[in-house]
Amino acid sequence: MSDKLTHLDADGQPRMVDVTSKADTDRTAVAEGWVLMQRVTLEMITTNAIAKGNVMAMAEVAGIMGAKQTAGLIPLCHLLPLHSIQVDVQPDEVRVGLHIMATARTTGKTGVEMEALTAVMVAGLTIYDMAKAVDRSMTISDVRLVMKTGGMHGDYMRPQTDKQP
Repeated sequence: MSDKLTHLDADGQPRMVDVTSKADTDRTAVAEGWVLMQRVTLEMITTNAIAKGNVMAMAEVAGIMGAKQTAGLIPLCHLLPLHSIQVDVQPDEVRVGLHIMATARTTGKTGVEMEALTAVMVAGLTIYDMAKAVDRSMTISDVRLVMKTGGMHGDYMRPQTDKQP
């Protein structure tokens, strides 16, 4: 891994990285995060008792839509042809909230980490928006890259720890 920031030119000015000479490779990225909430809020979401509708299903769709907009949201981020984006939202009784997992796939010259991370964040924001009427104390937490494959830097897997965040 380089210690050089690739989005800065020799004068320290922002630039989009030129990936013209890079080879196309299959690329996958997985990101995750949680929306922590009051137990009663989690129960309302899992029983579809939130007035705005099915929170988990809507968050999954919103995450997919968000991933597709990543280049328009993140300065200097490349526009990528996404071949697949999957978002899964599941209740987490231990942490008391919803666990969000997003997987993005493409074949191209640059990775899909930002798309997977954006999917998690947009899904989390959608959960907050749909349930804020009953719980404004919700917290979007621990959004992070879990793994990525492909590219000249090779694969990355987040180290396992004994305790979850």
